[in-house]
Amino acid sequence: MKPRWTLRRRLTLLYAGPFLVSGTVLLLVPLLGASRSTPAGEGQTPADLPEVEVHSNVVPLAVFSVIAMTIVAILLGWVVAGRFLRPLRLIVDTAGDISATNLHRRLGPTGRSDELAELARTLDDLFERLEASFAAQRRFVANASHELRTPLTAQRALLQVALADRSASPEELRTAAREVLHLGDSQARLIDSLLTLAIGEQGIERTEPFDLAEVTQEVLDVRRIDGLDDRLHFEITLEEAPATGDSDLVESLVANLVDNAVKHNVDGGSLLIATGVVGGRSTLTVENTGPVVGPDDLDRLFQPFQRLGPQRVRTGEDGYGLGLAIVHAIAGAHDADLTAVPREGGGLRVTVTFK
Repeated sequence: MKPRWTLRRRLTLLYAGPFLVSGTVLLLVPLLGASRSTPAGEGQTPADLPEVEVHSNVVPLAVFSVIAMTIVAILLGWVVAGRFLRPLRLIVDTAGDISATNLHRRLGPTGRSDELAELARTLDDLFERLEASFAAQRRFVANASHELRTPLTAQRALLQVALADRSASPEELRTAAREVLHLGDSQARLIDSLLTLAIGEQGIERTEPFDLAEVTQEVLDVRRIDGLDDRLHFEITLEEAPATGDSDLVESLVANLVDNAVKHNVDGGSLLIATGVVGGRSTLTVENTGPVVGPDDLDRLFQPFQRLGPQRVRTGEDGYGLGLAIVHAIAGAHDADLTAVPREGGGLRVTVTFK
């Protein structure tokens, strides 16, 4: 088994190596200079010089000194490397324990002001984001399973009642079948919304130029919103707004914003949809009237399966509370700024600004 070259061993060699080389050079240079500069006396030949005696005394001493310096350099390098790496080892062990057991713990202040303290702060920020992400994931899974279980339970109950009633007429059976189909369609819409949300949170894999005004117009054409709906007053202003990203995801973003503004409106209310370029950046604005939205409810509205309550729904269908969560995920994937401001008198104004 090959020895493991730990960082401490490498730092030890890094500390000891240059010290050893420089010490060896410092010993050899005087020794070589002394042997070359030994003068020859009168009547003496180089063979008669005490060079042999000098070398016989100095060379063993030099070799011993080099060996001693090597040992001392390695020991000092090992100690210094250990002291230098001790805070890093503490950070690694604590981080491993946090990630394996409880994400709510933090490394905390290290009492230092160097790169290791910066590393500890970075890891604390990472653990905070991970804890928030895992908590959101647990809530999402719990809510999704609940939302999916509800129509399944209703379908099962309808089928059981229909099968248990031996005297049920064909019309009653057809009614039960229609209700089951309606619940199936509801499940399909929920699954589509969950997939869109998951794709939006994963980010975008391809980017292409598109016009935000054209994408918005396509969404309005599909929904046949042309300003002639007598239940709402539409104000649509679509100016050219070039942007870059995944046009399919952006279309889903626009569709969810429009659907949310129509669904959570009031009879006789208004709906403003506008695109354009503000400050050199393409923007989409959707503003609708409706019940008052408190400032404390804004962040919650952009979380999955969150609703303000059925009183805000004008169609009688609550939906699943995923529309604005999908908008938030797709905007984040495009690194776009998403702002929501409650309107005075009720309603919401949502602006998406692309970079």
